[in-house]
Amino acid sequence: MASHLEIKESLQAFLENYNRNERLKIMNKDWNRVILVRANDIASEHTLVLSGGNLSVYEGARENPDLTVIADSETLADLFYGDITPTEPYLNGTLKVLGAEDDIVRLDFISLMIWGE
Repeated sequence: MASHLEIKESLQAFLENYNRNERLKIMNKDWNRVILVRANDIASEHTLVLSGGNLSVYEGARENPDLTVIADSETLADLFYGDITPTEPYLNGTLKVLGAEDDIVRLDFISLMIWGE
């Protein structure tokens, strides 16, 4: 089990790698989304906000997110550190991503561009 702090640190690593990738920032300039990241085994919620190509991370939940990412704390930390791809946990049901299919595909593509396969 990962702690709230470990999830926060993994999201910070994801944020830093995203914001260093100018190509991703340009590609997502018109994709403004609010993404809730929620652990289902500990009290931990964070919000990713993508606006104008820039990504920010906030503690807690924002209302009416466009996407919601739900998994156990360990999966979330591993996922946002880039230690695992979302494919296996998504297929075995330990990772749930709720939202429009186009948004889910875009989020998966961002992860691929940051961490590779």
